[in-house]
Amino acid sequence: MEIILQEDVEKLGNRGQVVNVKDGYARNYLLPRKLAIAASPSNMKRLEKMRAAFAKKEATEREGAQQQAAQLASVKLALSRKAGENDQLFGSVTSGDIADALKAQGYEIDKRKIQLTDAIKTVGEFSVTLKLYRDVTATVQLVVSREA
Repeated sequence: MEIILQEDVEKLGNRGQVVNVKDGYARNYLLPRKLAIAASPSNMKRLEKMRAAFAKKEATEREGAQQQAAQLASVKLALSRKAGENDQLFGSVTSGDIADALKAQGYEIDKRKIQLTDAIKTVGEFSVTLKLYRDVTATVQLVVSREA
């Protein structure tokens, strides 16, 4: 089934692209969530107008993400967790914990934009990458300390 993407979809494509996907994926996931519309002849004609609107929206989103990345460059987060004798945490620090710490400092970042390869399970200093937009990333310093 051919569809026109209305939002960026990870590992599928960017806004305004016409892509071919399986019928069930389009019917059950993309179309109900308004991430895409069917590529009918009338929608294909509207695509040029939609692309102009997408270009404007993309420019403002990219500019906003770059400004936010500049602000986040100087942010240091500190979290304290209970830890064992050899600095192993009881539990872990996840992207949700980092999003909450950023929110406490006034930065509204979705936890899905925080890129951790694995949950942090030891005490120490870590660099955490935030993917704010397609090619705009920011790095935040995170210090995980032992809870007293």
